[in-house]
Amino acid sequence: MKKVYACFCTDVIHEGHLNIIREAKKYGKLIAGVLSDTAMIRYNRFPTVSFEDRKKMLEQIPEVDEVVVQDEVMYGSILEKIKPDYVIHGDNWLNDPMEVIRDNVIENLKKWGGQLIEIPYTYNEQVRNIEAVMRERTAMPEYRRKRLRQLLQLCPIVKTLEVHSGLTGLIAEKTIVANNGEIDQFDAMWLSSLCDSTAKGKPDIELVDMSSRLRTVDDVLEVTTKPIILDGDTGGMIEHFVYNVRTLERVGVSAVIIEDKTGLKKNSLFGTEVEQTQDSIENFTAKIRAGKRAQRTKDFMIIARIESLILEKGLEDALVRAFAYVDAGADGIMIHSRKKTPDEIFAFCDRFREKDKITPLVVVPTSYNETYESELQQHGINIVI
Repeated sequence: MKKVYACFCTDVIHEGHLNIIREAKKYGKLIAGVLSDTAMIRYNRFPTVSFEDRKKMLEQIPEVDEVVVQDEVMYGSILEKIKPDYVIHGDNWLNDPMEVIRDNVIENLKKWGGQLIEIPYTYNEQVRNIEAVMRERTAMPEYRRKRLRQLLQLCPIVKTLEVHSGLTGLIAEKTIVANNGEIDQFDAMWLSSLCDSTAKGKPDIELVDMSSRLRTVDDVLEVTTKPIILDGDTGGMIEHFVYNVRTLERVGVSAVIIEDKTGLKKNSLFGTEVEQTQDSIENFTAKIRAGKRAQRTKDFMIIARIESLILEKGLEDALVRAFAYVDAGADGIMIHSRKKTPDEIFAFCDRFREKDKITPLVVVPTSYNETYESELQQHGINIVI
């Protein structure tokens, strides 16, 4: 009997999928692939249903003879293993970056004379409604808030793009690129206080208060589904910070990053050229502990940003602070530098990872912007902004 392969990247089976399954079954034994969680993210579809449940969903369809896992977006490995006579897919991948996946399928099938059969994509009210409901589900606070933690478990590095409006949020949400036979996109959004202030025509000195920042957050939340990391500057007074944590958590923000400085905020990239005062370890750890106590869920993250390298306090000072902040409850460490090379960042990360292999590390390579993702990963970095 001829072998037929069709891969599915969905949390719910609708009429369009069933049309493909029924058509595929006409050609022989139907082997259905389920994209793994990691592959779904690369495909720009964040799973809201567990892999096991998605697999079970396909196994319960009578026309499906076998269900296998597809670990990669590209079909090469799974096709080499199965060597199907036919691959069945909807024709909705013809005119967008996903076309590179189609090309990959065709090239692999040529090796043994296999054939790609494309089924007209089902566009009707029922399918549109289901897709709209699933999108709205991923935008809800209880789903979005925990997504950054989930991404840290599933992605080798979480790629984060700055946003400061609904429009820039849509750019981060919808941008997908095909490059060197692969597809990629941004995983999360960074709501920068610098850009938010600039867009409002204000200086970046914490003049734009949290109420105004939250209006920007709301604009972004309304049109996107990806997790938001908020630039919280110094976090302000401890008494105010705890309330801001609860507000951010409630609306669905995934994390806030606060920096260990005091006084009137100055942009970190000025370094020692302007007067900047670093907070004491005692005061900053108290702020972290207060913020963690204020949380209602375990989903929200408070990430501590260390300015020691910016202020030329040295690697040892940065490490002492990092371990103290983690002990105080920080869910991650952001280490910043204004050097043109990543050497001091890598030195910090390597030393930190000798003792702590779990706590996420965050970097913003504004000044060392010729560094590759793969290099960051090699030094234990988890989030790049």
